[in-house]
Amino acid sequence: MKIVVIADTHMPNKAKKLPNQLITELKATDLIIHAGDWQTMDVYRELSTYAKVEGVIGNVDGIDIQQHFKEKEILHLNDFKIGVTHGHGQKLTTEKRARAAFEKQDVDCIIFGHSHIPVLKYENDILIFNPGSPTDRRRQAYYSYGILTIGKGIHAEHVFFSDKD
Repeated sequence: MKIVVIADTHMPNKAKKLPNQLITELKATDLIIHAGDWQTMDVYRELSTYAKVEGVIGNVDGIDIQQHFKEKEILHLNDFKIGVTHGHGQKLTTEKRARAAFEKQDVDCIIFGHSHIPVLKYENDILIFNPGSPTDRRRQAYYSYGILTIGKGIHAEHVFFSDKD
């Protein structure tokens, strides 16, 4: 199972359209996970033309997105549990808030966004993954998104690119 993971699209403020590099990937995926800060439901509608979309709300998402998604979600994919949250809030770092959101749940992977900083590491056998942003790199050298491949295990990777057109 191939999953494209994105967060922090901030559309239309940071981009008028999804980057071509990302669109190419979306055409060949089984599932799309968005870790919040969509900004409008138009992003959801466009992503839905490529594959099934799961996601959570972020701190800049409007009422229409808040009515459609939750603050956190646990997805059951094959034999794995994937926790998804945006990671915004007070105190702690974004990553620590994301981990804390699932501290009482048994998850195999935690996906989060908010910081726009790509993260891929394991902590206590849990994959911690932030895809970065495909439209707003902030202080990062590149735009990015993630790919999860689920088979007998979970494999995660980032895709980095410099041109968001």
